[in-house]
Amino acid sequence: MDSQDNLIIDTPEQTSLEFPLAGIGSRFLAMAADTAIQGAVGLLVFILLLIVLPGLRLLGTAAEQWILALFIIAGFLLYSAYFAFFEIVWNGQTPGKRYVQLRVMKDDGRPISAYDAIARNLLRIVDSLPGFYGVGVLSVFFSKQNKRLGDFVAGTVVVHETALEGVRPFAETTIDESLPAFDASSITVDELRLIETFVQRRDSLDPGLRGKMALQIADKIGEKLHVKVYGWPRTETFLEAVLKQCRERGQFQN
Repeated sequence: MDSQDNLIIDTPEQTSLEFPLAGIGSRFLAMAADTAIQGAVGLLVFILLLIVLPGLRLLGTAAEQWILALFIIAGFLLYSAYFAFFEIVWNGQTPGKRYVQLRVMKDDGRPISAYDAIARNLLRIVDSLPGFYGVGVLSVFFSKQNKRLGDFVAGTVVVHETALEGVRPFAETTIDESLPAFDASSITVDELRLIETFVQRRDSLDPGLRGKMALQIADKIGEKLHVKVYGWPRTETFLEAVLKQCRERGQFQN
């Protein structure tokens, strides 16, 4: 069983967010799924080699050696580039992590970059020593944030993905006419700046972090305006409506 440790992020938007950290158990399940996929693909490559090798002998020794070299390179890439490739194109997830609902993210909640994905996976060969990820398991066990060596190098963590209910494309978070009526005249300049900062940087946030942040800010602002908004993306819709009303009133403008 995984521990109940959480990653707590203090954001520039003056909110504290908590993400359940992935422990050894869930990371092992994700790794087992990814390893099974790698094994299946590797077996197909091996079978393909057995099929084409007899025909290559007719083309001469050089052609056979080139093809063997290409298959060796393909096997190396399957082992070493598999994780980095998927974490780049799937925003911190591999097929195994997606199955177990885990995601790699930066320590501060931002999505990982291609550099981060490559850096954390270059250390995978060290984490796997002396076998069965012995070094990686020890690192996760003794780290407060359940990090293996690759995570320390890249500044990343692995967290449990929180599903967002009622998800729709971000571009559709327009003002919702069904929102309860409210008066935003009591909003302070700090609260307005909090909303503006979130709206400006939300597209760069990890989807899970974005949803959590919108919920926490909407709860904070809603409590003051005596409005309760349930669920994403209505939380963002509410914040947009508050921001729109403040701008129309010309609040805090010199």
